[in-house]
Amino acid sequence: MKKEYNFNDRELDRIIEMAWEDRTPFDAIQDQFGIKEQEVITLMRLEMKPTSFRLWRARVQGRKTKHRKARGMEVDRFRCSRQRGISNNKVSKRR
Repeated sequence: MKKEYNFNDRELDRIIEMAWEDRTPFDAIQDQFGIKEQEVITLMRLEMKPTSFRLWRARVQGRKTKHRKARGMEVDRFRCSRQRGISNNKVSKRR
């Protein structure tokens, strides 16, 4: 049975973006959107090309940073400290 997801395009894009980010744990996606890791994997499989999904899955599968319990104490944010700020959907420019 195929599960229906009732996300708008913006939410769907954000879930995919968070899943692609190496330092964003699946727990953060669950906290924000209410879907578990297995559901994120299913959603990614439905939304991505098969080759892209396989590459993503191989990269994420052994990554400690995608699971909050497996992370070290030094990783306590969802966002990398070197990541630039985003405002009004545009990347902030350095001055």
